Amino acid sequence: MTDGNTAVGRRQASFAFIFALALMNSISFGIMIPILPNLIKQFTGGDTAAASEWGLVFGATWGLLQFITGPILGLMADRWGRRPVLLISLLGLAVDFLFMALAPSLWWLFIGRLLNGMTAASFSTANAYLADVTPPQDRAKVFGWMSSAFSFGFIFGPAIGGYLGEISLRLPFFAAAGLTFLNFLYGLFILPESLPPERRAARFDWKRANPLGSLTLLRSHTGLLPLAGVGFLFQLAHVVLPTIFVLYMGYRYGWTPSVLGMTFLATGIAGVIVQSLLVGPIVKRVGERNAVLIGALAGMAGFAWYATAPTGTLYLLAVPVFAFTGLLMPGLQGLMTRRVSPQQQGQLQGANQSLMGLSSIIGPVIFGEIFAWSLRHEGFHLPGLAIYVASALMGCAFLLAFVAARQPVER
Repeated sequence: MTDGNTAVGRRQASFAFIFALALMNSISFGIMIPILPNLIKQFTGGDTAAASEWGLVFGATWGLLQFITGPILGLMADRWGRRPVLLISLLGLAVDFLFMALAPSLWWLFIGRLLNGMTAASFSTANAYLADVTPPQDRAKVFGWMSSAFSFGFIFGPAIGGYLGEISLRLPFFAAAGLTFLNFLYGLFILPESLPPERRAARFDWKRANPLGSLTLLRSHTGLLPLAGVGFLFQLAHVVLPTIFVLYMGYRYGWTPSVLGMTFLATGIAGVIVQSLLVGPIVKRVGERNAVLIGALAGMAGFAWYATAPTGTLYLLAVPVFAFTGLLMPGLQGLMTRRVSPQQQGQLQGANQSLMGLSSIIGPVIFGEIFAWSLRHEGFHLPGLAIYVASALMGCAFLLAFVAARQPVER
């Protein structure tokens, strides 16, 4: 009994470490959201169109590097442990923030983004860490908590960044760099390793350390590739949010920045409630597969509602519905991590990260172009067309999950 209690205590302590790490990391990301576009605009001489084009280049480049390096970092985590990869990722992010804080030109900003894109693996490696220390039946719950840490950061980070940005446009980046470096020290001196030597991969295989090679893992386990497809469709559909939603809500409802800020706050709080309080009980009651299906249906219905709502008030009524998309990724991660061995958890998360990078590359182009076309086309003026496309992608995710999301053999 004592050994069992000790093991539970260690798992709880490890989760607390990782949750705190994820929370601080997401806040540091959130801090720069309202500031980076304005800094880019400053370097383009106040040209908004040029700043938008550079922002697309920054985002697509970051996604491309994630697509390439995600499998490498995942295999590194399987071969040498989760902790070294987390430390590399955090240090790379801190240096990136310092580049942005001190950059004398736009190209220095770009170099910082390149460095961050090559090393960013904190959330994927943290998920592998949690898979190491959490029993399979509890993973969906802890993945839900991890999602809530991400949401918390994007609720409070932009507010902090906006406040500091009023003082100085560079100050938020110094704050983010300091917070990330503290996170690095936290991991260096406090965070224990989750993957013991005897459970690590025997060697680092370069044949699998690339986006195409990572597909070998997804194809080698029954049902894993279709589940990865569900995750990709989910990520791709959600790229519509940062790509057009500010422009869409301003165009359709005439919302001011303050109203937009309160809307994002309400959306974030609703998401946190689902991710932190409801994922565990719902998964326990209906299972991981049904949680994924509910999340996909909520996303399909929520996006369709957002695209259709003729008034801002009706738009807001969809927020509680859309919040239940927070069930999809925790349930999906729970199903996927059950299908691979401890020696492959990092590779799995690296493959997922690579697919997320791919969605970050193609999503802005798809949704940005559709939105622009829908506004300019005189015979077919439908501002919500891009959001309907996102809804259709979530419908495809539901159909794929309905077929593929079967309960795997326990590992």
